[in-house]
Amino acid sequence: MEIRRSGSQPSGKGPAEWFTGTVRIDPLFPATAPARAAGNAVTFEPGARTAWHTHPLGQVLIVTAGCGLAQREGGPVEEIRPGDVVWFEPGEKHWHGAGPTTAMTHIAIQEALDGKAVEWLEHVSEEQYRAG
Repeated sequence: MEIRRSGSQPSGKGPAEWFTGTVRIDPLFPATAPARAAGNAVTFEPGARTAWHTHPLGQVLIVTAGCGLAQREGGPVEEIRPGDVVWFEPGEKHWHGAGPTTAMTHIAIQEALDGKAVEWLEHVSEEQYRAG
């Protein structure tokens, strides 16, 4: 058994290459072989969001605070709230983040395939974001 104590791992800033706005990433657990799943708590300030991206084995989001938005390519922008669980299928192009006036925190869990857990793509435009 291993216990990772709260606050024992440093928070990080979401890189501008992958995020728009202010984003804080708090690591929860890394993928430890033979397991492939890793998890992070991610906090988005109002208006902040990911770039479009995909995951080779899918992704689960568990919203823990605030009010946010999520969209899969070709689908509507959906509001997400605490307690909501969002599943993105393997290879499904999507983005997620805070609402325009409200911060949002979620736990993100994804598995790595051949050492890769995410493929980052282009940024979400203001027009795409405001469609929500």
